[in-house]
Amino acid sequence: MDEMAEDYEMGDVEDDMYEEFQGRGLGDSDSDDEEYGSLNGRATDISAAQARKGKDIQGIPWDTLNITRERYRKTRLEQYKNYENVRNSGEASEKDCKQTDKGGMYYEFQRNTRSVKSTILHFQLRNLVCATSKHDVYLMSHYSVLHWSALNGEKYEVMNVSGHIAPCEKHPGSLLEGFSQTQVSTLTVKDNLLVAGGFQGELICKFLDREGISFCCRTTYDDNAITNALEIYDSASGAVHFMSSNNDSGVRDFDMEKFQLCKHFRFQWPVNHTSLSPDAKLVVVVGDDPEGLLVDAHTGKTVHALQGHLDFSFASAWNPDGQTFATGNQDKTCRVWDIRNLSKSVSVLRGNLGAIRSIRFTSDGRFMAMAEPADFVHIFDVRSGYNKRQELDFFGEISGMSFSPDTEALFVGVWDRTYGSLLQYSRLRNYSYFDSLL
Repeated sequence: MDEMAEDYEMGDVEDDMYEEFQGRGLGDSDSDDEEYGSLNGRATDISAAQARKGKDIQGIPWDTLNITRERYRKTRLEQYKNYENVRNSGEASEKDCKQTDKGGMYYEFQRNTRSVKSTILHFQLRNLVCATSKHDVYLMSHYSVLHWSALNGEKYEVMNVSGHIAPCEKHPGSLLEGFSQTQVSTLTVKDNLLVAGGFQGELICKFLDREGISFCCRTTYDDNAITNALEIYDSASGAVHFMSSNNDSGVRDFDMEKFQLCKHFRFQWPVNHTSLSPDAKLVVVVGDDPEGLLVDAHTGKTVHALQGHLDFSFASAWNPDGQTFATGNQDKTCRVWDIRNLSKSVSVLRGNLGAIRSIRFTSDGRFMAMAEPADFVHIFDVRSGYNKRQELDFFGEISGMSFSPDTEALFVGVWDRTYGSLLQYSRLRNYSYFDSLL
């Protein structure tokens, strides 16, 4: 499957962009402007003030290229090949989708940091960006886990997995010999805990307020071991746990107070993503099957099957209200479900060009964002019944997205050879009360 990816998503699109902007575009440019990193290796950040004056948020010099933004967007929409495990699932799902108004404006562009290169290793796994505050973001850049500060615009390396990495603490079940050259497939950070998952089932745990690595383990030694998704949560007792979804069809729950595996649920297909309900009683489980599952978080037994998607799913998220949740699929749709009636989804939302590979709700439940493999993030107004949305439109593969816990910021990682970066958006507020005082 990984080799097949060369014909889809990242492979074709990255080459297309590189040829368009590097070869035929910037190579033939009439401009000698040194601002653009494609000609001389420099990469400058783009601010909100520059964007308001008409500058492209990614720094793409459209006025010097042989193609307009509008024409290139049209070409991308026509030529982008969505990866499917079920043939024509994207076309077949279209009839179920609701029409939505994309005139919403909830988050405004704040900054594009081109000095931070957010990268991807697996074309189907796009959870490599995590915000712990509106100022603090963690992301993968090749073999480095980076922290970037929106406050001072500086980055530093939190962890490097290119060489040998091993725990400096001793805990039962921890692999003291550690790992070498770990290929990180997924990443999550919450409060002071960072957990990275690898292609061979590796799990690396680091507390950000401690030196070194705290815990390393391998979930399985199966050939099909890749760690697809991770979620950190606080248990009812207050202990910090995390849940790991793996290609060996297992979901594992680790207690990070005891550094022990405490639950292991097995399913009939590789698990690509799981999401724990706010009350920690239910888990949404999706994977290499069109049918998803809602299971009991304590026993792993199925509470209800989720029927409607036509392909494999790679994303899920709960609304903080605990009543609704969403699933994202390679059939180009995101389905919203209500636990009070799971016979069918309550909304079917469609992207523009590809699978829905990442879903996030704001902590207040007001907005839901869904990310396609490339170019588009859609932010839905939940109160409108998902009828109104804002569309973030850019160019490049999406490595991940994350709302800050206080909902004030949205960060989107963009992976591209030339224009790779970290996009930052800020929540729009209605300050009409203050305006009336002026």
